[in-house]
Amino acid sequence: MSSQMTALELLKLGDQGREAPVLNKYWPYILGAVFGVGTGITLNLCTRRPIWSGIQKHILGVAGWTATLNYAQNKRNAYYAEKDAVLRHYIELHPEDFPEPERKKIGDLLEDWIPIR
Repeated sequence: MSSQMTALELLKLGDQGREAPVLNKYWPYILGAVFGVGTGITLNLCTRRPIWSGIQKHILGVAGWTATLNYAQNKRNAYYAEKDAVLRHYIELHPEDFPEPERKKIGDLLEDWIPIR
């Protein structure tokens, strides 16, 4: 994406050319596996059973946690998509409140930092 685009042009691009980071895509599954196995182990330790006995507890824990976290991720994505749409709509209706910032050259920035004698 070009840095020469206006704010409205950038907003209208949406998710075009963007991909979610790997960890953001897979965190419900990773945490679901960790929490599910941890839940099964904790239940077995609290009832004084061998750690891996009743493997169905571990499988159900992984499935339950993964489904719950995946649902939470989808709700979060929907919430932020709606929020972005509302902000985009407001900016489109009131462009005078969002002027395009002026571009400064590197030389102009250095003058502020380095006093020229």
